Amino acid sequence: MSSIGKNIKKIRTVKNLSQAAFAQLFDLARPSVGAYEEGRSEPKIDTLVQIARHFGISLDLLITKELTVNDLYGFDIFKPDLQAEQLLIKVAGAAESPAHRTALVMANEQPGYFTLRQERQYIDGLPSLILPGKTDVLHRAFEHTGSEMQYQQHGLRHGDILYCSFVPPEASQLKPNEVYTLVTPTKLTTRRFQGLTQEGALLLKADNPDYDHLTYAVTEVTEIWHVDGVYSTYLKSPSSLEERLTRLETLVRKLSGEQEND
Repeated sequence: MSSIGKNIKKIRTVKNLSQAAFAQLFDLARPSVGAYEEGRSEPKIDTLVQIARHFGISLDLLITKELTVNDLYGFDIFKPDLQAEQLLIKVAGAAESPAHRTALVMANEQPGYFTLRQERQYIDGLPSLILPGKTDVLHRAFEHTGSEMQYQQHGLRHGDILYCSFVPPEASQLKPNEVYTLVTPTKLTTRRFQGLTQEGALLLKADNPDYDHLTYAVTEVTEIWHVDGVYSTYLKSPSSLEERLTRLETLVRKLSGEQEND
């Protein structure tokens, strides 16, 4: 039985849910729940996200750690009815709170990630980052390669680390002009989402106009990640042209303000 299966069984036990009741919560077949608990299969990632979100558990903990009953009672949703005076008791101090781990996929690891991305042992073996974020959302960090998202010294640079959150596979979840990292069986691509083509494919635009738009059929994409932030070691000072433009913009704003006051 995998840690996921054991955790699902413990959650059911603590919440006093039958396999059928648990399955109904997440639109699953009852035999599927039994298969998860017996280690014969594992839930899809979107099902795991729903379970973690519903019960207020860190997705990383649900996947990577065999939770104890005491662990589960540390989450408010599992607590029995409490008296008013007990509600002010802190469940865990900062030192006891689980760290939010984000697996980091460097460029040299990308070929392995394409084939092993669903293997927990492989993901656990990757380097990791400890960063803030919602604990009920799966995060991943990728090393960016290429210059297609860089234009006039701005944007994403080769070697930047992209901090991303998992997006369910439905294309309706994607927001126009937001930056996403898409994983296919052989490639990792970071672009700005522009919408859907007439054929229903994903239309992606590079910030660098020298690069053509890309289209991906939804069936080609195995994972979609929203780029929430970026870590960069590029600390070059602005060019003289940028400094002059900045001074000019400041002067224009100042003159506009003086005209409005007259």
